[in-house]
Amino acid sequence: MSNLVRVHHGKGRAGRSSPCLGFLASTLSAAVARNGYYIASAWILVERGYGTAGVATFLAIVSVVEFIASPLAGVAADRFDRRCLNVAADLSRFVVMLATACALLDMDVFVIICLSAALFSFCDRVALTSSQSMIPVIADGRDLVASNSAVFFVMQVGNLGAALLAGPLLHDRSPVLPFTVIAAFFLFSSGCLALMRLQPVSRDVRFAKISAAQLDPSLRRLIGVYALLYTSAVLVSVMGSSFVFQEQKGTAADFGYLEAAWSAGSLIGAVSLFRIERAMSTHVRHLMLLGLTALVLMALASLPTPWTVILFVALGFLYNLGRVSVEVTLQSHVSIYLLGRAKGIMHSVAVVLGLLIFGIAAAVGDRAFPSTIFLSFGVALLVSILCLNVGVIQTREKGET
Repeated sequence: MSNLVRVHHGKGRAGRSSPCLGFLASTLSAAVARNGYYIASAWILVERGYGTAGVATFLAIVSVVEFIASPLAGVAADRFDRRCLNVAADLSRFVVMLATACALLDMDVFVIICLSAALFSFCDRVALTSSQSMIPVIADGRDLVASNSAVFFVMQVGNLGAALLAGPLLHDRSPVLPFTVIAAFFLFSSGCLALMRLQPVSRDVRFAKISAAQLDPSLRRLIGVYALLYTSAVLVSVMGSSFVFQEQKGTAADFGYLEAAWSAGSLIGAVSLFRIERAMSTHVRHLMLLGLTALVLMALASLPTPWTVILFVALGFLYNLGRVSVEVTLQSHVSIYLLGRAKGIMHSVAVVLGLLIFGIAAAVGDRAFPSTIFLSFGVALLVSILCLNVGVIQTREKGET
């Protein structure tokens, strides 16, 4: 971790109570609302007949907005008070969801959800960037692995809660109800953040050190790993509802169960970095996680239905373990004063790769089985792992010469 982070923690620790509980409560509530929004939107589009292409279009809009918003959110997180920025973003998401619920009463579902996605994703990116950039300050000098694991564990508890909540809310009910209920969680999240008190970061120091932020080869590889992990999760989000609806002939409740399986695996993944952190190098760990993700995605195309839940547990486990590892690595290499911008760059690269997946899914539509697309992406992941490994070997050879 940079000296700047340590100095800031040392100054901020005295004379203030730990804001950890309030931050975790906000993270839990926001995760329920955020995941619930995407689950409800995806299922409503599929149920109304828009299929994979409709969900892909919806998430493509989200990704385009996130690509634009990520650098802006990163700069804002480094320039303004991150807690206040997060409160504003939570309140904005609350308003957007209530407006969506009201508009669904009279207007076309597809148009409303796509417009809602554009507004929601911009606010969402600001919230996530500012929230995750606060983690080193919330840690207050404690182990970054423990702090990130706690945050991501709570986040996945929220995702699991959203998955369990979505099924009953969506089953034979008006789409207005789930959006209204879920919106209330954003209001609670903003309240928890508003009651927190964090030591402000010196604005002058934060911008004086901007020249130190350089994308060295190890950071570029980290961005590549994050982009691949992110895209694998995006693929499951795009194809998951169609996978249940078309191939498994399932209901909204079945879709909720698979989302819950993903979240259950993620819960385990969030706290598993302790066990394997010292067992292997960071690079080897990231390649192993990507390789196992590829194999699980490929297995979805061949294993029967009872195994699907187990495979989704495994996907959630691998994804969240990878996310925690990437976050810890990033926070250890980048100053807290530049963390927002670094995360903005990282997410922008991931979104570009995600947009490619959306384009393919939208172009293919319902002409290919979702399991076939899972298989194809698994093969692409294996090829990407080889490319990342070749890059490390070349870097080592240059260093030796």
